Amino acid sequence: MMLMYYLGPDGRRVYTLKTVAPDGSPTFSAHPARFSPEDKYSRQRIAIKKRFGLLPTQQKEPVY
Repeated sequence: MMLMYYLGPDGRRVYTLKTVAPDGSPTFSAHPARFSPEDKYSRQRIAIKKRFGLLPTQQKEPVY
């Protein structure tokens, strides 16, 4: 069993162990992607995200 989530009506994550949300849509994995310290392309990936404004520090603060 893996921890999964779906987005509730207010836009927040609702955590569950099921693979299907109550509305019938599939749920998403709540676990982060695997990380490899030997990642050869991390420098390029960060440069592209910085160029297009996709880094978390470049995002607006979410309003709850």
